[in-house]
Amino acid sequence: MIAGIDEAGRGPLAGPVVAAAVILPDGHGIRGLDDSKKLTAKRREALEQEILEKTIFHISLCDESEIDSINILQATMLAMTRAADGLSQKPDHILVDGNRLPKWDHDAEAVVGGDAIHACISAASILAKEHRDRMMIAAAEEYPEYGWERNKGYGTAEHMAALRKYGPTPLHRKSFAPVAQFSLL
Repeated sequence: MIAGIDEAGRGPLAGPVVAAAVILPDGHGIRGLDDSKKLTAKRREALEQEILEKTIFHISLCDESEIDSINILQATMLAMTRAADGLSQKPDHILVDGNRLPKWDHDAEAVVGGDAIHACISAASILAKEHRDRMMIAAAEEYPEYGWERNKGYGTAEHMAALRKYGPTPLHRKSFAPVAQFSLL
């Protein structure tokens, strides 16, 4: 059994980093899996439902306080570790999207561009992105000034203007330079 792992949300100024681990059973029949960034929102949503119904998966995250405490790279590795360790079945091998592996005891390899190469990583990419996007859309209801339902916490002009006007929220990553500069004002 091979698991794929990918993350969503390393670059935004707000919100968690989310990782998903997915094991695709033989004959899963999920067609059209690809890097989540290459898919339309409608197609991702449809694929997410199929993935949730037909696979073994676990979704995990590190929130903004963990990111600020240990840095975004280490938080990403921790979220990936939590996702792998949370699977209900232990995989024989793990394929991780990217060029680094967490420090763990799993038999694994890093695959640059793996979300466009391996279906199990593509599935993980879709779950992580959809899960994080929903979290940011929900957060936008509490903090509507930042436009998170549109920018998902990335440093768009709209988001930066709101940071200047309103300052950071508890969901902002205070260790990220664009947020830190407004935290000092």
